[in-house]
Amino acid sequence: MSVDPDTAREALAALCAVADDPDAYVVRWKERTGGRAIGVFPMNFPSEIAAAGGALPVVIQENREPDSLGRNLLAEFYCGYTRNLADQAAKGTLDIYDAFFQADHCTQLLGAVDVVRAEVPDAPVFFGQLPTSMSDSWAGERALATMRSFVEEMGRFAGTPVTAAALADAIAVHNENRRLLREVYAARRAGNAALSSPEMQVLVKSSMVMDTREHTALLREVVAGLAARPRDDRVRLYLSGHLSHAPRPELLAAIEECGAIVVDDDLFTGGRHISTDVPEDGDPVAALADWYLRRDAVAPCPTLVKHETDWEERLVEAVDASGAEGVVVLMVRFCEPHMLYYPELRKRLNERDIPHLLIETEHEGLPVETVQTRVEALLERIRRNAPLEAIR
Repeated sequence: MSVDPDTAREALAALCAVADDPDAYVVRWKERTGGRAIGVFPMNFPSEIAAAGGALPVVIQENREPDSLGRNLLAEFYCGYTRNLADQAAKGTLDIYDAFFQADHCTQLLGAVDVVRAEVPDAPVFFGQLPTSMSDSWAGERALATMRSFVEEMGRFAGTPVTAAALADAIAVHNENRRLLREVYAARRAGNAALSSPEMQVLVKSSMVMDTREHTALLREVVAGLAARPRDDRVRLYLSGHLSHAPRPELLAAIEECGAIVVDDDLFTGGRHISTDVPEDGDPVAALADWYLRRDAVAPCPTLVKHETDWEERLVEAVDASGAEGVVVLMVRFCEPHMLYYPELRKRLNERDIPHLLIETEHEGLPVETVQTRVEALLERIRRNAPLEAIR
């Protein structure tokens, strides 16, 4: 069913507004519904649990303001996202949240959460330690126990137990949203470049903030109103990295303005976040534990250990599947897991003769001209090495 193009543009504009100013959406939602909002720290807490408890789960986004009040609360060698979290806490920006949930293994994020705990004392912080060694025999039992503790904590916060029926409903709603987003990604890989890379990020980033049913309704209008745009001669690129927050839109735009088209990614605000559905049969808590354990096989993370799956192998497979001609690795400065893993990625890309470029990012941003110069050099290398029939 097609949708009027104006309706689709209005829906996309609404999603852009949420992605640009998540805090304003949270405040409006609370005023409209009288409900409570849960601040979710990336990358592993399942939002389905908060939704099943009647709250609005919001993956806390890095904002665009320069860090000021929070600069003395974390060391300068913390990544830009964690330093910005500390700054938001110090400025009172995070006061809109009624509680916080964390299920992550990043030591820098743990430090930032300690700052949040001190600066927002009236909001409880719930922490659950999910297993990091995914191949061990005890990993499944540990993941299940942690998910149960999250459900129990959410019930205590909500003042009423989170029922299996409510959890199953939340899982189905979130799965529907993920599947629809993956359809958009599949269309882009197939050559339909109707949406730019910044717009694709908007679709995912807004899904991390909004009520999921509301987001799905707007997303359907966007998808139904997309005008098909056949594959053109732009160089096809794959974006990899940014494990916990969104790259700046101007960085994504700068890459495509050089004559490239991003056809796929494994970014946190992208393919990584929507990669894996939660099983909808059986015990919903066990299904969430299964989701956590399976997701690393689909989108490997350097904070986790699974001997059967390597990020570099999955990256090469994804590049091949997307038809990308090169890779741009977006590495957050001081992101230790990514820094330690990058040599393996680079080695495998070199072995496969896949042209690639590493760009380090920071909260304060990068000069667009510098980025474009480096990307243009990558694109020139790709074009020179392309077969004659590909150039034609």
